[in-house]
Amino acid sequence: MSVLNGAAPNTVQLIGEYSSLELQNLAMREGQHFLFAQFTGTNDKSSVLNCIAKSFGFPDYFGFNFDALYDCLTDSLFQSGVQKGFVVVLEDLPNTTQFDIEMRETLMDIFRDSANFWASKNIPFRVFYSFN
Repeated sequence: MSVLNGAAPNTVQLIGEYSSLELQNLAMREGQHFLFAQFTGTNDKSSVLNCIAKSFGFPDYFGFNFDALYDCLTDSLFQSGVQKGFVVVLEDLPNTTQFDIEMRETLMDIFRDSANFWASKNIPFRVFYSFN
């Protein structure tokens, strides 16, 4: 059984003992999209959203706010064609006064809401994250 089969199909969880490379290999083997963002050097909402947009290849019209993030993770991807699943890794999210617990929880809520969106379509959307 793969790590992905051991994780709920639509979840947001700490990366724990998994490695980014292992998750990438498993996603590729299962034909799922692998979205990876490394947050070293980020310290606030703007830099976090910029990192996600750049790392995930969001379109130029991305609005750099939490609503736009949700839209890009859900409707935009859904409208781009058939999806087999997603593995998302958010590595070393900042833990700063500019990106405090409230901001981090809001970000995680957006990824949880996105997981729920994909669950309603029976498509796996797994998010693994860590803090620096």
